[in-house]
Amino acid sequence: MKNPQKIVGKNDNPASKVGTRLAVDIGGTFTDVVLEFGPSEMQRITTKVLTTHDAPETGALAGIDRVLAEAGIATGDVDLLIHGTTLATNALIERKGAKTALITSSGFRDILEMGFEKRFAQYNLEARRPPPLVPRQLRFEVDERISASGQIICQLDEDALRRIAGEIANSDVKAVAIGFLHAYSHPQHEQRAAEILAAELSGVTICLSSEICPEIREYERFSTTVANAYIRPLMSGYLHRLADRLTSDGFECPVFLMLSGGGLTTLNQAARIPIRLVESGPAGGAILAANIATSRKLERALAFDMGGTTAKICLIDDGSPERSRQFEIARSFRDMKGSGLPVRIPVVQMVEIGAGGGSIARIDEMRQIKVGPDSAGSTPGPSCYGLGGKLPTVTDANLMLGKIDPDHFAGGRIALDKSAADTAIAHHIGDETGLDGVWPAVGITEIIEENMANAARVHAIERGKQTGEYVMIAFGGGAPLHAARLAEKLNIPTVIVPPGAGVGSAIGFLQAPVSYEIVRSWRMMLETPDLKEMNALLDAMSAAAHETTQSGAGGRHLTLRRQAELRYCGQGHELAIALPNGQITAAHLAEMRRDFESRYRSVYGLTMDELGVEVISWSVTVSTDAPTLPVLPALNAFEDSTGVTPAGSRDVFDPAAAALIPHDVFERTHLKAGDRMSGPALIIETETTTVVPKGFDACVDADLALRLTRNGLTRAGIPA
Repeated sequence: MKNPQKIVGKNDNPASKVGTRLAVDIGGTFTDVVLEFGPSEMQRITTKVLTTHDAPETGALAGIDRVLAEAGIATGDVDLLIHGTTLATNALIERKGAKTALITSSGFRDILEMGFEKRFAQYNLEARRPPPLVPRQLRFEVDERISASGQIICQLDEDALRRIAGEIANSDVKAVAIGFLHAYSHPQHEQRAAEILAAELSGVTICLSSEICPEIREYERFSTTVANAYIRPLMSGYLHRLADRLTSDGFECPVFLMLSGGGLTTLNQAARIPIRLVESGPAGGAILAANIATSRKLERALAFDMGGTTAKICLIDDGSPERSRQFEIARSFRDMKGSGLPVRIPVVQMVEIGAGGGSIARIDEMRQIKVGPDSAGSTPGPSCYGLGGKLPTVTDANLMLGKIDPDHFAGGRIALDKSAADTAIAHHIGDETGLDGVWPAVGITEIIEENMANAARVHAIERGKQTGEYVMIAFGGGAPLHAARLAEKLNIPTVIVPPGAGVGSAIGFLQAPVSYEIVRSWRMMLETPDLKEMNALLDAMSAAAHETTQSGAGGRHLTLRRQAELRYCGQGHELAIALPNGQITAAHLAEMRRDFESRYRSVYGLTMDELGVEVISWSVTVSTDAPTLPVLPALNAFEDSTGVTPAGSRDVFDPAAAALIPHDVFERTHLKAGDRMSGPALIIETETTTVVPKGFDACVDADLALRLTRNGLTRAGIPA
């Protein structure tokens, strides 16, 4: 168990015809690296290294060197590298971006603080939104105005803009966001302002709302543009440093970045609009889970991704994760909607909470155990790492409960100090609560598991779903440790733990299509359409999306997908429908209304036939074709297989028995398709351990994934 894990199987992904591919996922605690190689028989080598926050590329390159050395592959033989990172998200959460200014139309200086002009927690006087990324003294107004129809009401005051540039130059500002009224449709004043500022401010990043987020609703457009400007110097510097290091190390392959919407883009495009990277790691995990669900004909799957810093939960229906164009970063008040910074970017819809292996446990003012959302990260890390951490974490608790082997953590490269974990938990939790023995650690794990279960329940209920109808797909270094217990709390009958679960998001990167989405706001009534202008807009958007995507497609076939967002006149929110490809004719307009009303009825239970329908925004996505996934044999094909002899035994705390009880230990690399075992058991691998509690059975399916079942329990729509 001291070497990175190897998984050998048939390579059925046509997107992976290149011989050698790398994926790197930089998280808050660990950096995961996956190497896949072999033109016909795919071999996979994976590893985890601690994230080096001061210079993230250092840890990433150390992990790359490790897997390449294990495979005996030279850097020049790598054909493709795909990268995802939490660096953009962390910079926004920790406020470690560039000093940024905002230039906006007269009268709109305070829109970042006014927001939606409502309280997200109406009756809580302590509720506060996070302060804007740009303080008021760095928000400037300039006279200019273009109407929604494109009429110039007030010319841009260029002399005033030059005076503003002088103030900015004296303020050590590194980035400027420009957001003018109605620039989403009429960007000429923003473009002229950018020309003037570029001449006046050497070396300052300039971002235009008409390029970053060309959509209606000024607050969200300005917020997205400011966030992009705030992180662009940091992300651009990091990405280009990484590219230089890769080149100097002999890499000659293309480098792609994972997008928050589930696609891939080029390094240069990512450096220009880094705000689209904020959920890149979790998006890779959602793609992995969606492909697992598709290959097993699962109608409903719940992706559970738990790493060292956070846990993510995503619902997947009919093989597709839910997507959205609205997202909040850095929620400041009890993870409540409305308490964060809004951005309008394509994202995979999920709930993310501060519940990872490094989440810190403490006693709150009510003398109750509280876990997270803050994390020990990689520095100083959990107490058991021996790197200076003194506070108890979830990893410390799992070590005390026997779920983690201190001698084989991270493939044996990180030796865990059990006595340090015991001391931290006893001092900070046990002494404060009067609990002794394993019970303080039990309290930590029960709280974190209930936090995750509650987040999943709320996420499902908000969408009219029931978690018991889903199959859980668990991945990330921490998820297999907690998946079975979480499934019990959520009444989920089946858990699937894929091969390489500990680095699942990075594996998902290798399954993602190269894609890019463009959105434009342009209002049109279905009853009085302008077909010529509409088709010209869609054609221009398609051409721009193709141009962005082709450079990374490698000659692969590109697929076009178009959508429109519609609403009844007078309403404030829209619903998306699919548009046909090709020229849209008058006959298509009736189909668009029928599709909109069908969607509206399914969401709200009625339609309003007397009202007109208007299109507000249009979106075009161009992507490489998704791989054709093989359908695996039914899981019950292994019902008659024989059991497996365990490699040993270890005492692990069992919630049902309320005591430490012996668990059979199995090494996952020694298991083959059809092997079966019953809980209580541990299935160990390099990057994680799967806990199979008493009352669960486990088997290995045709793709070497583990399937955990609660006493053979099944639900409608879930294959036996």
